[in-house]
Amino acid sequence: MNLPNKLTVLRVLLIPFFVAALLWDKGENMTLRYVAAGIFIAASLTDLLDGKIARKYNLVTNFGKFMDPLADKLLVCAALICLIELDDIPAWMVIVIISREFIISGFRLVASDNGVVIAASYWGKFKTVFQMIAVVLLIVKIDALSVVTDIFLWAAVVLTVVSLMDYIKKNHKVLTEGSM
Repeated sequence: MNLPNKLTVLRVLLIPFFVAALLWDKGENMTLRYVAAGIFIAASLTDLLDGKIARKYNLVTNFGKFMDPLADKLLVCAALICLIELDDIPAWMVIVIISREFIISGFRLVASDNGVVIAASYWGKFKTVFQMIAVVLLIVKIDALSVVTDIFLWAAVVLTVVSLMDYIKKNHKVLTEGSM
């Protein structure tokens, strides 16, 4: 297993530790919330790192193509679901975000069956950055940053919808014609 794939696996393995730290004592232990934020940031950075290494050293594998986006979705979805449990984010926002992930994954699956690869768009990348920043801000719960947190959260939701519409617009033929 190459280094980028090991980083992807590490990201998945960090999720239970992240969840445990965040949910410990029903999220009331701020020290563990900061630990959870640190784990989330570290796991998020492995996503940047594994992709750069894989492309730079031509270490792209089918395992990585499958697991890397799955690991990202697992990490972000775990965080968002935990934040619902802690009453730090409205459930409807999480439903919008997770629904988009299922829809795009479905598009990619159908496209893959037709030999088409749907690459991540800039909208999708912006969405991911805003989601991850919003998650970290929600985890650390700093009152002085509540407005900033709300801005990032709303921006993440808006970018989630915009990126979904962009994917559908660019790739609707995958579903309507069976190929692109």
